[in-house]
Amino acid sequence: MARHTSKHLVCEHLEKVSATLLDKYQDLIREKLKGRHGIYALYKRDSLYYVGLASNMRNRLKKHLNDRHTGKWDRFSIYLVVEGHHIRELESLVLRIVQPKANRQIGKLKNSKDLKRELERELKQRLKREISEMMGKKRPYKKARKPKSRKALAEDGKGVLAPYLVRRMQISATYKGCKYKATARKDGWVRYGDYLYRSPSMAAKAIVKRNINGWNFWKYRNDKGEWVKLNQLR
Repeated sequence: MARHTSKHLVCEHLEKVSATLLDKYQDLIREKLKGRHGIYALYKRDSLYYVGLASNMRNRLKKHLNDRHTGKWDRFSIYLVVEGHHIRELESLVLRIVQPKANRQIGKLKNSKDLKRELERELKQRLKREISEMMGKKRPYKKARKPKSRKALAEDGKGVLAPYLVRRMQISATYKGCKYKATARKDGWVRYGDYLYRSPSMAAKAIVKRNINGWNFWKYRNDKGEWVKLNQLR
């Protein structure tokens, strides 16, 4: 397993080899594992027992020969990565998928947004619409509460973007690693999900749950095909 530079996450691996290598023949793998970082898995025969990460693979595996896992595993796999920036998140991902019985904690995805609540809310909204349509009561889009902006209220029912648009256009934003899409309508209102917002800032607030400048939050595609901040419309 010669070291080499790779653009891939996993650069070298060794799967389901005997634990005897670590104890009886450790000199054979010392140079290959010492100081290397990555993810490893311990097995009892063919059953997955434990998953962990290590910044020094050789030392960590050797330690498991004499800790609480002693005698509970007889084979191991290793997956060495080029850089160690994401191995903790990778370990968490593996733990959440396979849930080994010997791991005491489930993996945490610290900066990942859980989509379950959002999906549940959207599913309920869709079911309500479908029921209304089947019963002959088609539901229009709901309008969000009007903001207190004097400029918005002076537009005689039009949205804040109305003076800058001749046709509707798609806008998008990225927040905490997630991409959001909305539609800026010709009348100046912004449609996001099932709601209409009178200003881009109100639509942005629906996402970030706090006051925010929507002109800098949202982007649109200009005549050159570049995604630029909505503020360039003004």
